[in-house]
Amino acid sequence: MAETLLVAGTASHVGKSTVAAGLCRYLADRDVSVAPFKAQNMSNNARATPGGEVGVSQYVQARAAGVTPSTDHNPVLLKPRGDGESQLVLDGEAVGHFEARGYYDEHWADALDAARVAHDRLSQAHDVIIAEGAGSIAEINLHDRDLANVETARFADADILLVADIERGGVFASLVGTLELVPDDIREQVAGAVITKFRGDRSLLAPGIEAFEDRTGVPVLGVLPYDDPGLPEEDSVALPPVGERSVVGADDSAPDDESVTVAVPRLPRISNFTDLQPLAREHGVRVAYVPPEAALDDADAVVLPGSKNTVDDLLALTDAGFRDRLQSFDGPVVGLCGGYQMLGEEITNADIEGTGDADHIEGLGLLPVTTAFSESKTVEHVERTLDGVGPLSGASGTVGGYEIHMGDSTLTDTAARPFDGDGAATDTVLGTYLHDLFVNDTARDAFVRNTFEAAGIDPPAEEGREGGDPYDRAAGFVAEHVDLSPLGLPDQ
Repeated sequence: MAETLLVAGTASHVGKSTVAAGLCRYLADRDVSVAPFKAQNMSNNARATPGGEVGVSQYVQARAAGVTPSTDHNPVLLKPRGDGESQLVLDGEAVGHFEARGYYDEHWADALDAARVAHDRLSQAHDVIIAEGAGSIAEINLHDRDLANVETARFADADILLVADIERGGVFASLVGTLELVPDDIREQVAGAVITKFRGDRSLLAPGIEAFEDRTGVPVLGVLPYDDPGLPEEDSVALPPVGERSVVGADDSAPDDESVTVAVPRLPRISNFTDLQPLAREHGVRVAYVPPEAALDDADAVVLPGSKNTVDDLLALTDAGFRDRLQSFDGPVVGLCGGYQMLGEEITNADIEGTGDADHIEGLGLLPVTTAFSESKTVEHVERTLDGVGPLSGASGTVGGYEIHMGDSTLTDTAARPFDGDGAATDTVLGTYLHDLFVNDTARDAFVRNTFEAAGIDPPAEEGREGGDPYDRAAGFVAEHVDLSPLGLPDQ
């Protein structure tokens, strides 16, 4: 049976996913059979596996571990859709939409069983399981039903590595408070702590670390400097709140008059925003998440991202006047998954997707497409032959990615079908269900080139940012800054 290490946190967005991915790659590089695990995840950033969908972090961690991603790595996934409801995905399959009380009353026992069984299968197949917690392990109102943290620590008999973020201040209070509030049996399983996102002179932390260790008896095994290995984000907390503007990639060296801005409306129920990360890493490209009511005057291109609730997010855009501004925009426009559905003329059976009772919703009207929702859901890896047109003109060859969506889109008039007869495109607008489109060099390079051309700017000579393999970077990051020996992992 495998040893399990639970990477738990004092809060969300403290760096658990990066530490877990780094540990997976570190062990895999030493020929240790390792697998990731997260009993319950809440995220609208998902990926398709052969058995269904899982949270993006477990997909990434499986890749880091050198194993095929599967639903056992994330047996319970909750995808928020608005009005207090989430879609429950159990062992990769969508079960239904539930409010929190309904989930705990009706499906909690099933979720716990699914998590235990998945962990048992992984434990029989591997030597080590790197489990990731969710949010804070010290949520005392949830300790009787905390599947990702407390229950995982118990049924896996896991050692616990506690991760805390110093960026927002109060790191020692967070660590001490967390250790005070976890159940007594779980407290005994904490093997050490890691402080993340530190900027400055590490020696200045020494008195605090010494006082913390004297008070709690828990060793601080490492201090990770502020860095980004380039792994996909999972938590929407990484994005600006709705109504605020944020620019990603603004730290690159290209001057303003040699850069382009890709505007992305910050949808209230945005999903799979990791589709935009490859663009933000391109030299001279700035990805700006803008409020739905924002002007597009400074934008050189627009990308509409995915949505967990296309209907309600489309209504939010319409109410904010986004339709008129987008129809007047003359640069490249790309819609991904839910964004593709929004770019069409109409959505039917809208009450299946939306939280209201409207059956028909008018689209943004940039593509001759209508989308009809049904209860069935597409979850699959795909490869397509791209015949680049419109925003992707000049691109060709095979592109790969994944589809996770409800609803089917059909043409209402003549339009190009750039993906083996799928998707739709005009001279300036393109829509597709293909997530990870911009991971493909041919598609990304064409979009960037066409955006610079439409803006009347010569593309920079540098082709892109060199960052190395993000899994190797995460592994090196953890190995360099964390003392792993007290964790009892193999090959230390």
